Amino acid sequence: MRFADIAGYDALKKALVGMADSGRVAHAMLLYENDGCGALALSLAYAQYLACEHPHDGDSCGHCPACNRMAKLIHPDLHFVFPTNTGSKSGKTKAENITSDLYMADFRTLALENPWFLEPQLMEAIGLEGKSWDVNVAEAKELSRVLALTSIEGGWKFVVFYLPETLRLEAANKLLKLVEEPPEKTLFLFITHQPQKVLQTIFSRCQSLRIPPLSVGEMAAALASRGYAGRPADAWNPTSPEDALRLLPADAAEQARVCGGSLGAALYALRSGDDSRQFEQWFEQLVQALLENRLLDAWAVGEQLAALSSREKQKAFCIFVSDMLRKIFLIQRRMDGLSYATASRGELCRSLAGRLPRNFVPRLQPVLDKTVYYIDRNVNQKVLFTDLINRMSINITRA
Repeated sequence: MRFADIAGYDALKKALVGMADSGRVAHAMLLYENDGCGALALSLAYAQYLACEHPHDGDSCGHCPACNRMAKLIHPDLHFVFPTNTGSKSGKTKAENITSDLYMADFRTLALENPWFLEPQLMEAIGLEGKSWDVNVAEAKELSRVLALTSIEGGWKFVVFYLPETLRLEAANKLLKLVEEPPEKTLFLFITHQPQKVLQTIFSRCQSLRIPPLSVGEMAAALASRGYAGRPADAWNPTSPEDALRLLPADAAEQARVCGGSLGAALYALRSGDDSRQFEQWFEQLVQALLENRLLDAWAVGEQLAALSSREKQKAFCIFVSDMLRKIFLIQRRMDGLSYATASRGELCRSLAGRLPRNFVPRLQPVLDKTVYYIDRNVNQKVLFTDLINRMSINITRA
């Protein structure tokens, strides 16, 4: 991947190129972002620039053998580490013996198709949907072994480490010396979504770099570059398979506003429109039923939520509700312009904002956070969603 393939982040690209050109390459960098904001894409572009045989004009050439191998993610000195567990593709291998290599083909396929993927998309790709995952000691041992070898092509060795916050303590202790004093011309690129959870011993040995959300203009341009915008209205056919995932320019700008500056989140929303529409429908049914004191109807929605196919979808619904409540909260306080709601959701939020108590959102938000926490810990889903609806019912009637 070249820097030119990444929309936005001009200042960051310039800074990374400046580090490489001046020879002041940090041996370990921690790139922290909101999920899907481009840290992986920037890491790959930076590694390709350092490996390129003929870099020019602030970018890799894209044509030399090193660039070709980097673009296919098969460069022999490019290594990936990400959390794992036993899953549908691991056979009888024990969890403590699993390393990223077992799932590397699936990881490469996903990263090549969409380097802005979200955590749930990776879990689904490697068959761990609905499971916990971590980076274990076996991974740390294998990485130590690989990095002890001489660079195959005589240049840099790269470790793209996805989600270091999932490192087990014993694995982190094994990696600590390697991160602190890596072999010559070895570069660690850590990508985290929760920097506060990265072990301090790792965090303190890295140069930190914040990957900010894209602006609305940058996001619209990024969506356009991936074929999601720019078709004239009279040339766009929503029933055509070719145009099914395309947007009109105005729709792209709207999507750019509502996705929080994360290209990965925008792409995911566009490709999972059915889930999003279903979440919106459930949310409306649930709140309407509670406002009208139809508890049986509300619990019927809870039954459907508890029956969802994975914990990731249940968490996604809670996050969706949290975002809708944020919009309602802002509308109630006459800050509609900051709600960034689509046309249909904006209409629903304005309708509910006039009917819900003003203190409903502040009271319910901690309940949603706890629900997500317990979903992660595999608490019985029927119990969780029954409790959530009970608490919504209590707070919706309190002034």
